[in-house]
Amino acid sequence: MDGDFTRRRLMRLGSAIALLPLWAQQGAAAAAAAGRRDQAAMHRKGDPEAMKDDDANAGPKSRVIGIVLFDAFETLDVFGPVQMWGRLPDHRLMFVSQDGGAVTSAQGTVVNADASFASAPQFDILMVPGGMGTRPLVRDGALLDFVRRQDRATRWTASVCTGAAILARAGLLDGREATTNKLAFDWVAGQSDKVRWQRKARWVFDGKYATSSGVSAGTDMALALVEKLYGRKAAEHAATIAEYRWHDDAADDPFASS
Repeated sequence: MDGDFTRRRLMRLGSAIALLPLWAQQGAAAAAAAGRRDQAAMHRKGDPEAMKDDDANAGPKSRVIGIVLFDAFETLDVFGPVQMWGRLPDHRLMFVSQDGGAVTSAQGTVVNADASFASAPQFDILMVPGGMGTRPLVRDGALLDFVRRQDRATRWTASVCTGAAILARAGLLDGREATTNKLAFDWVAGQSDKVRWQRKARWVFDGKYATSSGVSAGTDMALALVEKLYGRKAAEHAATIAEYRWHDDAADDPFASS
């Protein structure tokens, strides 16, 4: 009797073990479905953390944010916006430089550009950072032509810091309000007298153009653009997950001279 009982228990145990892969598969499918439901709900709430595509299921991101790199660009001008834009739904980031390949920032960080001016796709958002590297580039025909060409079809064209000098020299800011780094304000403003330069502004939106004051102001401007694209909650969430205190008032410019 004891032998029969033991055999029956072993048979039931063997059957249960055989079913484990099926149960695991069903559990994984249920968890994935729940995850998709949660992700969809957070999409509706405008949550950039949730709006980050699931690598296993997401298709290609259709919109491209192009960030121009050049030697001696200011590191935070680039990576502040990268932090805030890098999780946007339907957007992917791309670095572009004149020839592609390695570019060295003002702080010595080496970044590889994904594309050259010749190979870059059309960008939905174009951003030009600042830095000492902008000084010779205001006379660089290849860069100015690239910016003009991209601008014809961008949804937004932006600059951080002295990157506004490039947009101004390209003629993109003619007749518009714009701002720039306060320590370099006179030099940038001297690149075009057709721009309505705003000395006291953390950032400025005019039409599809977004320009920010110096360095860290680019991160605040980037969040303001997230707000325009996806709403206030999305911008606040992007700031929160970066543990960043967003200076959300464009008129509050503590670095402007009185």
